[in-house]
Amino acid sequence: MYPLHVAIIDDHQVVINGLTAMFANHPDVTIIFTTTQHQELLQYLQKQPVDVILMDIQMPEISGIDLCKLIHKQHREVKIIAFSSFDDTHLVKQILRNGASGYVLKNADLNTLLKAINTVILDREFVDSSMQKLLIEESLTGQRRSLYEVPLTKREKEILKLIAEEFSNQEIADRLFLSLRTVETHRYNLTQKLDAKNTAALVKEAIKRGLVE
Repeated sequence: MYPLHVAIIDDHQVVINGLTAMFANHPDVTIIFTTTQHQELLQYLQKQPVDVILMDIQMPEISGIDLCKLIHKQHREVKIIAFSSFDDTHLVKQILRNGASGYVLKNADLNTLLKAINTVILDREFVDSSMQKLLIEESLTGQRRSLYEVPLTKREKEILKLIAEEFSNQEIADRLFLSLRTVETHRYNLTQKLDAKNTAALVKEAIKRGLVE
């Protein structure tokens, strides 16, 4: 079973270098692949088995939430741990719902990372202790802890802006040269990410988070 084969994806090479250095002398973990590009990771997974992926949530071309869902659908045997600077309960629930097995903050030490890896490999969930406290607090008070901007792709931001300006799906499709189905998919993803039940709630949440004016 050991050493466990771990892949890392983060849009900052300095983070990748730091993580690689942390695990360099640990016998139970081998970093077998690192990348800043999600397409490179997807291609690698088609060729080589990986036990665990440490995945950044905030990336330029695709959010970790969406990438997690894609990888989980194609490679259910791979355990995914979100590695994020966002102490946001909404993001925790979103990425766990999309197939991740763990959520660790980027200020975590080596012992926490090892504990997370060893926990998820046993088919159990691991959530950073500080995030567990926030989740419990949220469940007791009923107040959501969402202080940071939900990671949206460039296209999602474009579509969200047009939704806020009251364009219909077809009008958005025509304006952005997309198919109607593509716009509908983006719209659905936005409602999921912002935890909105309808268009009015979506726009209200977007304004609250400063995503649109």
